[in-house]
Amino acid sequence: MGAFQVTFLLLYVYLISESSSLFSSCKLRRKFYLNDMHKPGDVVLGGLFEVHYTSVFPKLFDTAGFRHAMTMAFAIDEINKNPNLLPNVTLGYSLYDNCATLVIGFSAALLLASGQEEQFLLQEECLGTPPVLGIVGDSFSTFSIATSDVLGLFNLPIVSLPSSVLLDRQRFPSFFRTIPSDAFQVRAMIKILKRFGWTWAGLLVSDDDYGLHVSQTFQSDLAQSGGGCLAYSEILPWGENPAELKRIVEIMKRSTARVVIVFAHQIHMIQLMEEVVRENVTGLQWIASEAWSAAAVLQTPRFMPYLSGTLGIAIRRGEILGLRDFLLRIHFLINTFQVMQFWEYTFDCRFAPPPAGWVEAGGEVCTGQEDLESLGTEFLDVSDLRPEYNIYKAVYALAYALDDMLQCEPGRGPFSGHSCATLQILKPWQLIHYLEKVNFTTSFGDQVSFDENGDALPIYDVMNWLWLPDGRTKVHSVGLVKKLASKGEELTLDEEKIFWNFDSKQSPLSVCSESCPPGTRMARKKGQPFCCFDCVPCSEGKFSNDTDSMECTSCPEDFWSNVQRDHCIPKKTEFLSYHEPLGICLTTTSLLGTFICAVVLGIFTYHRSTPMVRANNSELSFLLLLSLKSCFLCSLLFIGRPSLWTCQLRHAAFGISFVLCVSCILVKTIVVLAVFKASKPGGGASLKWFGAVQQRGTVLVLTSIQAAICTAWIVSASPAPHKNTQYHNDKIVYECVVGSTVGFAVLLSYVGFLAILSFLLAFLARNLPDNFNEAKLITFSMLIFCAVWVAFVPAYVNSPGKYSDAVEVFAILASSFGLLLALFGPKCYIILLRPERNTKKAIMGRTHHASIQKGERPKPSSWAYT
Repeated sequence: MGAFQVTFLLLYVYLISESSSLFSSCKLRRKFYLNDMHKPGDVVLGGLFEVHYTSVFPKLFDTAGFRHAMTMAFAIDEINKNPNLLPNVTLGYSLYDNCATLVIGFSAALLLASGQEEQFLLQEECLGTPPVLGIVGDSFSTFSIATSDVLGLFNLPIVSLPSSVLLDRQRFPSFFRTIPSDAFQVRAMIKILKRFGWTWAGLLVSDDDYGLHVSQTFQSDLAQSGGGCLAYSEILPWGENPAELKRIVEIMKRSTARVVIVFAHQIHMIQLMEEVVRENVTGLQWIASEAWSAAAVLQTPRFMPYLSGTLGIAIRRGEILGLRDFLLRIHFLINTFQVMQFWEYTFDCRFAPPPAGWVEAGGEVCTGQEDLESLGTEFLDVSDLRPEYNIYKAVYALAYALDDMLQCEPGRGPFSGHSCATLQILKPWQLIHYLEKVNFTTSFGDQVSFDENGDALPIYDVMNWLWLPDGRTKVHSVGLVKKLASKGEELTLDEEKIFWNFDSKQSPLSVCSESCPPGTRMARKKGQPFCCFDCVPCSEGKFSNDTDSMECTSCPEDFWSNVQRDHCIPKKTEFLSYHEPLGICLTTTSLLGTFICAVVLGIFTYHRSTPMVRANNSELSFLLLLSLKSCFLCSLLFIGRPSLWTCQLRHAAFGISFVLCVSCILVKTIVVLAVFKASKPGGGASLKWFGAVQQRGTVLVLTSIQAAICTAWIVSASPAPHKNTQYHNDKIVYECVVGSTVGFAVLLSYVGFLAILSFLLAFLARNLPDNFNEAKLITFSMLIFCAVWVAFVPAYVNSPGKYSDAVEVFAILASSFGLLLALFGPKCYIILLRPERNTKKAIMGRTHHASIQKGERPKPSSWAYT
């Protein structure tokens, strides 16, 4: 029954009350003949329970519902025997069967509030104690809404088990529940789904306020938690509707979801399971709400092959001492209609007078003395009391509230004028005041109190259905869900105790898409829930080390993703190393050049007195060899891991060494020109003004200029080591940034200027007469030097990373070898292999002889001896 039916009934009540007011009388318009059971008392408590499934399964007796009613009768009997609780007050009860039907349950509730028989009708003034002071039940949310909407107008307290649809305290001010709200149950369900990784599930709910409210809450909470998606959400119909049930089961068969969550009542599950058995739908993991998680009516050999392994949320279990003995003595209540029906159902007999033809057909006649204990009926099983325990707590809550109210001291009461309520004139709203403050502990050790919403302590058991080999069914607890003050809901499960009804004996996999492994991310499929996705590998430089990552995370700057993209590894470092082939070759070449310079220097030192060495300022030759040696060695600063001092020294050492070298060559070239100029008339002063001191000074000044350039560069914008990640994503290129491009350009320009100047001067002096004109060698060496460094610039600019260093080292070595071989190769050849030419006569002979034959004055040699 939905909201329409409830509205209709409320309108019906309203019309009755209006018509009653016209006659200024509170009387029944109609007498209802309902299935009931009564016990008189000073104060009467009402009860509503489902003992029959009249609306769907006519004449089907619900043993569990009957035991609920008997639990309330037992609790009242136990309270009456307790001298410490409600002394001198006898409680009575009026228990009604709602037959799992809204109209019947609503009628019974009105009957409890207005009077159950003609002698209990209210007087016209409607004064005195109402027929019942409080009601326990109804277990259906829709029924409770209907009764609470009406009885709440009269502030008649209702303590029941239903769900969170009655959370509105303004609308339902007199409603209290002894079990947690369904909002908590929904969150508990989501906890279970997340625990087992079930992100793809189906949801079935009953077509009433209980199911529809749960459906909205479940979908909302599931979306907020990000714990999964619903493959489908269907509403189970009330009454016989085979076509709708068949459609729902077909959806379940086609769906890839292996988990089915059902928030419905037992009667819905019976209908659904009949269709499931008919279609033979297996391989499903059922999740039960508290409404059917312990339903014995479903634990049959017909259904258990499908329902075995069910996980469910169940009301907290408790123990009620003495209940079993009370149930064994119910034959003393055999004169009541409900007990008679139970007796006939249990023993398959009929009380006298039996129906016509019953005895003739072999039926037994009930005597009321049948042995209930020997039958082994489930009715006597008190090992797993859940709804019963909460009914027991509800009765005691009303009793303790009434006891607190009757203990009020006159003049110190909570009502107007500090008055107290009396047993003779009790108002239901007065009991609500005390019920809100009730706080007691049961014999089982549970504390009972209500919060501002009328809710009890949120706690549920997690149950598991096990079908034993002998055909018996065991429903045992495998965990607990409770609310914590600080951390929300806490789920505790003993997974080793859970029975899984699958061949693997393990938790099933219920996902729309397989989990994305580390190294991938989820990419949602268009038009489908977020649980349906593709797994996309992380791009280079990103990783995911968790399963089902939404996004890939970029690696830190100095790290790069591995091949699997599941973690970051340090990036490979790249620089011109001594250990790689290129670095080894350049280092070897550099050392070879240094060694050759040392050898040449040794040769020149050993033969320093020979004309070949002494010619043209031997001091400059030695200085030139030392500068070439430093040129070879400075190339080693470009090899190895860059550091601050190597970055600062490499270009400075390179620039100063080459300027020293080129300065010596430039001075040598100037000396050649000066010598030949001195041979002309009046040119002798040139040698005087460019002697050895001036030559040394020129070299020193030219080199000092380069040193000043390097100093200014280092001070203003010092070269520094730099980790370059632009060339390669997966590598770190260690390099030296020049700091100031202008400084580097000035350094190179100055070297180039001196080299070009030397080349031009040497080129002018190349044809001067001499047997051994060094200007030709200088011209050739400067040509090599300039060619190398002109080629260096574009090669350096276009070479990334370590290769730019390699290009620079190659240019240094190539130009150094060019100078070394061009300038000193021919001299070493003469010194070592042609010593007969290493004489002053040999060097000057050709020029001197040619001049004499022409009748000219011999020109002085271009060689100046030192």
